[in-house]
Amino acid sequence: MSTRERILDAAAEILRTRGVAQATTKEIAQASAVSEPTLYKYFGDKERLLLAVLRERLPGLSRVSVRPGTGDLEDNLTELAHAALDFYQRAIPMLAALLSDPQRMATHREAIGRHGGGPEKAVEAFAGYLRAEQSAGRVRADADPDAAAALLVGACFQEAFLRYYAKGPGAAAATRARAAALARTVVQPLLSG
Repeated sequence: MSTRERILDAAAEILRTRGVAQATTKEIAQASAVSEPTLYKYFGDKERLLLAVLRERLPGLSRVSVRPGTGDLEDNLTELAHAALDFYQRAIPMLAALLSDPQRMATHREAIGRHGGGPEKAVEAFAGYLRAEQSAGRVRADADPDAAAALLVGACFQEAFLRYYAKGPGAAAATRARAAALARTVVQPLLSG
């Protein structure tokens, strides 16, 4: 296993159990048997490491291959929603403590923004998909892809948060049926003709 992969594996485990606010790069470096300078050589800073963990170690939208104009629109949105549910359920424990510390949150928000990340990216991805479907004539011309994306992503986030709140980080993953119900509720008003 490469040094980078060892660092990502250690970071994913530490961030999952301790959260980004409590985890340190020193702790992650020790767990992956590298020096802190080596960790920084690969990732530059803690936020870039966090983004790599979120992108490469958590299920997410990048792992779903739906193409506009192909397949059933509701099935495609179900796949996207299921990926979002999985992602949020695993990411919330990592990021939750940031919300209680305004200074740390501001620093994190700025750093993540510099690296091209942020929670708005999921809404943008869903909206982009819906706009492409709209261009293909599969979504009504008068539909608002941005609002529909915000509703579906928001519902996925809330579902993941409620699962975490009720059962903690060991909560059962949301089912595909739950993702389908969320997607169906959003997609039905969007369908053209």
